[in-house]
Amino acid sequence: MVDKKADLAGPGISTYEEVDKILPHNYKALLGPKERMKALYKIKNFIEENLCKELNLFMVQVPLIVTKESGVNDYLDRDGSRTPIEFPCGLGLEKRIETQVVQAATKWKRMALKQFGCEVGEGICTDMRAVRKDYFLDHDHSAYVDQWDWERVITKHMRNLDFLRNIVERIWSVIYEAGQMVKKDFPGLNTDKYPDIPKKLEFFHAEEILERYPDLTRKQRETKMIQEVHPAIFIIGIGYVLEDGYPHEMRAADYDDWISPTIKRNGKQYHGLNGDILVWNPVTKRRHELTSMGIRVTKETLVQQLKESGQEHFLQLPYHQAILNDEIPLSIGGGIGQSRTFMYLLRTAHIGEVSTTVWPEALKSICKRKNIHVLE
Repeated sequence: MVDKKADLAGPGISTYEEVDKILPHNYKALLGPKERMKALYKIKNFIEENLCKELNLFMVQVPLIVTKESGVNDYLDRDGSRTPIEFPCGLGLEKRIETQVVQAATKWKRMALKQFGCEVGEGICTDMRAVRKDYFLDHDHSAYVDQWDWERVITKHMRNLDFLRNIVERIWSVIYEAGQMVKKDFPGLNTDKYPDIPKKLEFFHAEEILERYPDLTRKQRETKMIQEVHPAIFIIGIGYVLEDGYPHEMRAADYDDWISPTIKRNGKQYHGLNGDILVWNPVTKRRHELTSMGIRVTKETLVQQLKESGQEHFLQLPYHQAILNDEIPLSIGGGIGQSRTFMYLLRTAHIGEVSTTVWPEALKSICKRKNIHVLE
């Protein structure tokens, strides 16, 4: 019997024996550390410039620390298992400021649209850094997070799947073109060992995927889709309870809209205006998530989703009050994992080859044995 409930939380890998099996044998990086860093920054500059062009964004500064009372920090899920780092700051204050290290800038960005005076069709992009201390550290999960976190002002008439799809396709075109660009500048990336990055992205609703593979867990369904159907997909509708009684994945209740009814297909009502881009990683031979994004909640769907999640007390927080009182605009936004994208485009086996952070000795030992040079 498949335990679908257990599949909802966490990255899904829980032992280094499992990681050992995932990481490839006889591995040889296509680029050495020096060339890899040069290629990485070529990709970074290309994506930032072209993402801003495609989506009409401009780069802004983003906080690493927020106040606890603001409600701006992201809890990543609905069960409260991934908590932010907290500390008091402000030497000399009678009462220090209670602060948190950012886990994601999802909520801050929507408030920032007002701060920067963004009009409809205009938005912001950030070079975001965060710390997520409650991840199991494996080949593509790190405690240190880097993302292109972006947000754009929309109208209520844009809150539909056609608009979402158009934005996703634009993002994928930038990632694809970044891959083509870096291969021209770094010939070592041109190899028959791995297939090329697919130019086309296919779209599927989470309910459709469940219909195809009703007896599999969420991660198993995703893997089957990118193995058997297409190596690059966007899964729509993540967070709403599906036909089998479980959401495709737990998603926080106060940013993406996963409750709105969208289309009816085969007599079924589908929900959700959000989703994830998943690709096949030919190096690790695993599913690989690059970005999570969506059309954000309205004041009505915010209340519905918090009620569904048993978190109605959040409505008293400043961020939530700003939505309820129409003080911040309707928006669409997301986070594109920088190191995840570098890892995918540069065909590396481990996120530590493109990102410098802390790793447990058990993992470093496995990497050393497999000829994977993790940055320190």
